[in-house]
Amino acid sequence: MYLEILKSKIHRAVVTEANLSYVGSITIDVALMEAANILPGEKVQIVDNNNGARLETYVIPGERNSGVICLNGAAARLVQPGDVVIIMAYAWMTAEEAADFKPSVVFPLEGTNKLIS
Repeated sequence: MYLEILKSKIHRAVVTEANLSYVGSITIDVALMEAANILPGEKVQIVDNNNGARLETYVIPGERNSGVICLNGAAARLVQPGDVVIIMAYAWMTAEEAADFKPSVVFPLEGTNKLIS
């Protein structure tokens, strides 16, 4: 049996942009992506702490160290700049793999989306 387990999380990032005209996805600072072990094109779940919205989309890399968190396309209607979000990715694994697995969790510096050094 396979279980869907939390693989990666960016906890309490601040949305910097919302671009309704883009085809779709979320743009994330590549430094945050790497720290959280999230790959370009990977499916993520986004939870908006301000309004309770939950959505799924795929990731595109943003400029390194820019702090960008931009919801694109239809998702831009659910999340506004300034909202605090949690971005999560999951992986399928066996119960044996899950028993020892530790997710990559990133806590950006509050209000900046920069990594804490």
